[in-house]
Amino acid sequence: MGLFFPDDDRSIPGVRKTGFPRYKEVLEANYKEFFLVGFLALVFHIPFGAGMVYAVGTRSALIALLAGLVGGLFAGPGLAGMEDLLLRRLRDDRADWWTAWKRAFRKDLLASLLPGALQYLLFGLVIFSGALILWGAAPVTPANLLLLLLSALLGTMLLTVWWPQVVLFEGGAVGQVKNAFFFTVFHFGKVLGAGLLQLLWWVILFLFLPWTAFVVPILGLWYIRFVALNLLYPLLNKEFHIEEQIEEAFPGRMDP
Repeated sequence: MGLFFPDDDRSIPGVRKTGFPRYKEVLEANYKEFFLVGFLALVFHIPFGAGMVYAVGTRSALIALLAGLVGGLFAGPGLAGMEDLLLRRLRDDRADWWTAWKRAFRKDLLASLLPGALQYLLFGLVIFSGALILWGAAPVTPANLLLLLLSALLGTMLLTVWWPQVVLFEGGAVGQVKNAFFFTVFHFGKVLGAGLLQLLWWVILFLFLPWTAFVVPILGLWYIRFVALNLLYPLLNKEFHIEEQIEEAFPGRMDP
């Protein structure tokens, strides 16, 4: 019997499961480690969260901008460590989670600053605007609401493909964003689905605050990110040759 679901899927040596069986397999084997790296990433989000609470409380767009920018600089390295472990487990890398997290934190510290700052600059403005709309402090029109959601969705889609490149490859941000854009265009349906899932997750958590606050330390950061990566990883591996490059750089690492 599986931890979350009946364990009726037989494993074939050397053959990786796909779809829901793969999701179940990886989740059941790694949920404790995912929780730990997710909690560590959450700690790095404290400046962003505190800044946004103050910005919304004072209804200051300037504070929201600063909270997103500065908070994103802190949050980026934490997200990189979490992203690295999620991707390791999706390619069946069994490296010790704490050793892998520390290595990823050091290696990706600088590379994670820009995507972290841009991500939370965008999300900070979206949260601030959404709070004003929700609490009646700003006029609500279908066009405003659609623009807000569309901006969040497009940003989430591009960042979903950008972050794996940050932790897997060395290279400039311009090239990574370009790769993310073309990957999104060529695999629009899959990336759209991953983006919608993440956006829906955060919208639900936001709309039902404070009752959903207890979910954030347990599942908030890592779970929906794992779901999105599990959906996209076969395509990411195919297009970016992730496991092929790892095998070339570290022979034997990808052996079953």
